[in-house]
Amino acid sequence: MTRRLNAFALRVALAAAVLALAGGCSFLPASLGGTVEKPKPAELQPNPNLLGVRPAWTAKIGAVDFPLAVAVSGNVAAVAASDGTVVGLDATTGREQWRGSAGTPLAAGVGFDGGTAAVVTRRNEVVAFASGKEVWRQKLHALSYTPPLVAGARVFVLAADRSVTAYDGGTGRRLWSQQRTGDPLVLRQAGVILPFGDTLVVGQGGRLAGLNPLNGSVRWETAIATSRGINDVERLVDLVGRVSRVGDTVCARAFQAAVGCVDAARGQLLWTQRADGTDGVHGDAANVFGTERDGKVVSWRRDNGQRAWTTDRLLHRGVGTPLALGRSVVVGDGFGFLHLLNREDGTLLTRLATDGSAIVGAPVAVGNTLIAVTANGGVFAFLPQ
Repeated sequence: MTRRLNAFALRVALAAAVLALAGGCSFLPASLGGTVEKPKPAELQPNPNLLGVRPAWTAKIGAVDFPLAVAVSGNVAAVAASDGTVVGLDATTGREQWRGSAGTPLAAGVGFDGGTAAVVTRRNEVVAFASGKEVWRQKLHALSYTPPLVAGARVFVLAADRSVTAYDGGTGRRLWSQQRTGDPLVLRQAGVILPFGDTLVVGQGGRLAGLNPLNGSVRWETAIATSRGINDVERLVDLVGRVSRVGDTVCARAFQAAVGCVDAARGQLLWTQRADGTDGVHGDAANVFGTERDGKVVSWRRDNGQRAWTTDRLLHRGVGTPLALGRSVVVGDGFGFLHLLNREDGTLLTRLATDGSAIVGAPVAVGNTLIAVTANGGVFAFLPQ
């Protein structure tokens, strides 16, 4: 391996990458064996408390050990736990609006459009709920670690083999499936799938593609990154969620390879920059924010991809996908802290504590409420002032 994996990268690769082989067998490359000393997390600087934030409410859903996306529709945030529990919470009060269960552990979730919620189970099933009651489930032909997209009265599933399948949101009838040949090594984390006008935008390998949601035909595709390196891990460039969309521009990360932006109206690449990260991005009209796998937090200019700033104050703390919120960039870490950084220069504004377990998925904003979920199943809501 020409580029030695540090301990954090090794942990990510072991947890996130599996070989998808015929017959359902999987294994990891022998080159990833052995023991590597874990880097020491950066010590936290004193909390400056430059931004007033107060706790709003907390809830409990059960442990989370799968790629969770908190799905928001209106004032309801849909969350899910590893045991199959799916819950809709009022973002203002934390009160349960509905609760359901898939009856089996989850591999990915949750998608939600305000009426239908959908998850993927470890039995390779997509399960749909209405007001917490199961309305249908269908068997998938491949594993999926990406929360389903619920949009336009359909449920779309992006599988780990880069196939896309559409189901009728009310009945579960399969409408179409689009298969794409890909590399044998796939990520055990959420990919990219989102609506864009009358186009379904998906990540397939290192490419962003625009599909016709009625039949799955390809309208356009463009590469954010291409495979390189001498082993399967180094050549893995799948696009990972979340993405940052502002107007016609969709910006995404290619796993440990690049960050780039695409004009999704024309299917045209605007720019791409080398970036060594493993989690998705977020942003505003001026900048795109992301984290590198060593813990650096980076801001790229949205118009040309040049770096605006970088901070190394959170090295090796297991930081994940950021959220642009007000004048801050919110980043969760592996120790249960939310760090609110100044979006202009990356300096710390304030720090929030949860339950001490890792922040999972990406924090979300519902109106003025900041919501984050922890690995222990805590749902924490805060109100910036």
